Amino acid sequence: MHFRAGYIILLLLTLNSCYQPERDCQSFKEGTFTFTSIFGGEEKTTTFVRMGTIEIDYFEGRRDTSSVRWINDCEYVVKKLHPVNKAEERAVHMKILSTTDKSYTFEYSIVGDSRKLKGTATRASSSKNNKVD
Repeated sequence: MHFRAGYIILLLLTLNSCYQPERDCQSFKEGTFTFTSIFGGEEKTTTFVRMGTIEIDYFEGRRDTSSVRWINDCEYVVKKLHPVNKAEERAVHMKILSTTDKSYTFEYSIVGDSRKLKGTATRASSSKNNKVD
């Protein structure tokens, strides 16, 4: 009886360890995306357009441009090109954890900071339809 229970537990652990979330990071390297988060109890949405080594963020009527440096297919570093304060001078490390056909889940942190946050970005359009003002 103990052998059978041990075998079932081992089988379940083996099957669970084989599960890998989908990570088609390549299809999210360029495009227009939205990301919604909570600031001061209010839901705020950022739209960003990523093209090659540039990312343009649109948030509350402001437009910011950042450089994008890909570390590998699923990780990159974003750094504002025209920071207006010390906090904006710090680069942000982004890591795509999983993808679907229209979104990706990521974790991000300030470079050098061990605290990581998570979010989900949703594709607004393909990169072929991007228009930058």
